[in-house]
Amino acid sequence: MNLKDCYIKFGGDFDEVLGRLRREETVQKFAFKFLDDKSFSLFESSIGSKDYEDALRAVHTLKGICQNLSFTRLFESSSLVTNALKENDWNKAVDMMPKLSKDYYETINVIKDFKNSREE
Repeated sequence: MNLKDCYIKFGGDFDEVLGRLRREETVQKFAFKFLDDKSFSLFESSIGSKDYEDALRAVHTLKGICQNLSFTRLFESSSLVTNALKENDWNKAVDMMPKLSKDYYETINVIKDFKNSREE
């Protein structure tokens, strides 16, 4: 699997991010850095503790990172949750958690698989 295949697999737009970041090595570097980002785990814990402000801040950060890296599917689900929280619709945001969680874990698992294949 190459980086473009990785993007296809998790629903990203490789050509778009390559146009923005210019070099495949740069895209790869930031995709790997995404694995260390704590926004999603902060969002999950904030939802669990019903901390509206931290949940909004965390999911909004996740949305921005996904937009910059052209993680399209994850950007879309994080954007929907961000909008629900901005509209103070806590229940709607919580209802969207399974989709956001699925998209997030699919994305990081594909990136991890790609990273592991590069290290072998």
